[in-house]
Amino acid sequence: MARLFGTLVKQAIMVLMTISSLYPLYFLLITSLKTGKEYTANSTGFPHSITFQNFSDALTKVHLGVWFSNTIVLTVVSVFLTTLISALAAYAIAWGKFIGRQTLLKLCIALMVVPPVILIIPMFFVMVKVQLINTLTSAIIFYTGLMIPFSVYLLTSFFREIPSELFQAAQIDGCSRFGAFWRIVIPLAAPAFVTLVIVNSLWVWNELLIALVFLQDESKRTIMAGISMFQGRYNTNQPLIMASSFLSLLPILLLYLFGQRFFIRGLTAGIGK
Repeated sequence: MARLFGTLVKQAIMVLMTISSLYPLYFLLITSLKTGKEYTANSTGFPHSITFQNFSDALTKVHLGVWFSNTIVLTVVSVFLTTLISALAAYAIAWGKFIGRQTLLKLCIALMVVPPVILIIPMFFVMVKVQLINTLTSAIIFYTGLMIPFSVYLLTSFFREIPSELFQAAQIDGCSRFGAFWRIVIPLAAPAFVTLVIVNSLWVWNELLIALVFLQDESKRTIMAGISMFQGRYNTNQPLIMASSFLSLLPILLLYLFGQRFFIRGLTAGIGK
């Protein structure tokens, strides 16, 4: 009886946690289907007359398409550069024979705790000096630099779990170090790469502070920075904001659903070593 009660309590807690996790998404969707007048009258209830006008306004009356394309370019280029640089660095640290590789890994771990906000002012002056402010390149450089320490740490932990016998067998067969990286490490570390791409993509897609500071031009804004500009001093169109936010969630939600099978495995494998 006590065991059954404990199981019911656990399931009740899980149901409550699931509902609390999904409620923001529910609120986002029902608000985007309301008119401004109906939202003012009843902000939490289900809409009486469903309208898709907010989605139409988000796609036609604001620069949502431009902000979408800017965010996609930023995310794809930043994550690609981060993954490429981090994979090569992690391979060298995990299986290289040079002096100082452990120090290099410890340096990456130490850099993980540095808050990005303290780097914004010096990076802003650097970008102004090299005339890259208000360009996507400035944000790509900043994002890539911030994501590399964690990426190197994650991939190094995963690479170290690959049996050394595989590298010895590849060396006997005449495979070079880069050939072993390409033919052995990358296929076996696919879950770690998928996890890394999802985590980094989520961060870049949702990042706001750096985008607001480095991309001040209207045509260079990201989707999150652009939506934040909807907030007015005296009047705010909440249904339009929610419709834009819902549209901005779709690409990253599809990415997560696509890589969900590898995501859990990548999170649990290699971290503890």
